[in-house]
Amino acid sequence: MNELLTLSALELARRMRARSISPVAVVDAHIRWLQRVNPSLNAVVADRYDAARAEALAAEARLAAGGDATVLPALLGVPFTVKEMVSLEGMPHTFGSRMRAGRRAVSDAVVIHRLRQAGAIPLGVTNVPEWGFWFETDNLIYGRTRNPYDPARISGGSSGGEAAAVGAGGVPFGIGSDIGGSVRMPAAFCGVFGHKPSNGLLPLTGHYPVYAEGPDAGLPGRIPWLTLGPIARSAEDLMPLLRIMAGPDGVDPNAEAMPLGDPAAVSWRGRRVLVLEDPLIDRAARAHAEVRGAVAAAARALAARGAALEPMPRDFFRRGLRCWFGALRSTAPRAVGPLLGGDRALNLPLEFLRLAAGRARFTFPALMFALMDTAPFLTDAAAQLLAREGRRLAESLERRLGEDGVLLLPVHPRAAPRHRAPYFRPFDFAYTAIMNLARVPATAIPAGLNRAGLPLAVQVAARRGNDHLTIAAALALEADLGGWRPPARLEDAPSA
Repeated sequence: MNELLTLSALELARRMRARSISPVAVVDAHIRWLQRVNPSLNAVVADRYDAARAEALAAEARLAAGGDATVLPALLGVPFTVKEMVSLEGMPHTFGSRMRAGRRAVSDAVVIHRLRQAGAIPLGVTNVPEWGFWFETDNLIYGRTRNPYDPARISGGSSGGEAAAVGAGGVPFGIGSDIGGSVRMPAAFCGVFGHKPSNGLLPLTGHYPVYAEGPDAGLPGRIPWLTLGPIARSAEDLMPLLRIMAGPDGVDPNAEAMPLGDPAAVSWRGRRVLVLEDPLIDRAARAHAEVRGAVAAAARALAARGAALEPMPRDFFRRGLRCWFGALRSTAPRAVGPLLGGDRALNLPLEFLRLAAGRARFTFPALMFALMDTAPFLTDAAAQLLAREGRRLAESLERRLGEDGVLLLPVHPRAAPRHRAPYFRPFDFAYTAIMNLARVPATAIPAGLNRAGLPLAVQVAARRGNDHLTIAAALALEADLGGWRPPARLEDAPSA
């Protein structure tokens, strides 16, 4: 693999400012690699390669003009990709829904605008499940995304195309979104870093359907469980990306000013690390032995740096998943059907019949979410009670963490499942969803490969606003456990 495909975004930017490599060479190397591997991955579903090459030429001219390198944009010439549900001007904006076929974004999302102002160059948009409603990436417009380590495995969801592109070496970083694990699960399955920031840190403006102005407004504006977040092949990129994207924009009511600490200043000597190798959560499967082993290995690595390990009660989050469902239902009751159906009421029995007859207009997971959203087993009053219980759980977690502790636990009960397997384990996103409920920062961190060559990962969470602590853990464990390992099988992909 070309060395340029293995470097962090920051290292690429440093070398370009030093004039040891050129933006044109960097962008072209990533485009050529994506053209080679994307046919087997189906990660990038629409590209802007010609425009990106033109922007790389402009970046090269800016570097050639000389001047003070310290005033150049931080990411000048660095390529990246964008989840298709996040607006990238001129690019498809369908959310994988046939009801939105042909729709294109008319402007950049705020975080994308900020990245482009910092000199980063978008190469295209990446695949999603329909409306983001599942943790396997597949839809009726673009089809299925495959895992870069094994095409028989899922890449995760809903930022599955994004993680597959990064995990394959196609871009140094990308932007996804996360309401129940949609950044962290794909990152874990594809062997890279995924950070769910403290909720409210990044403005959601331009991410649909959750926050929008005008005719594209979907769910109500105040959805505190969702956040945008970076996926990267190197931990050193996570905090700089957050600093570029963070801060209110005057539009999104979720966004707020939030100070960010310095991961490099974090010492592990005596720092409390709460360890939960096998969470006991209602409806979710228990963690496989290899996943528990990854958490234990990460705990040992932090202990070797001086951390003070503390066991976390296995049943601490027992009711957390039902609280997550209650919180979402209480915030946006019965919203899924109108999202899918648009101007027309959704006839669920008819749509399931169409699905069975091979004439589907919607995917099975999207219809199931619509069915659950109207099911009588969770009344509005019950949802409110669960939401309040969820707030108490979040407060209890913050007390346990204290000002400077972190929690170490799995991302998912197993390594990347086979395609369609999530249908039989639909609640296994519980380990990540609970961190959205608590609105705390959480980072998925690579932890080596299993015997089948699939990535293993761990999740580190901290108190809201302490993003620097989970990213410091990512930096430490990247050094100790090896970080991202390029998928060897992609070397055999035919040249474009």
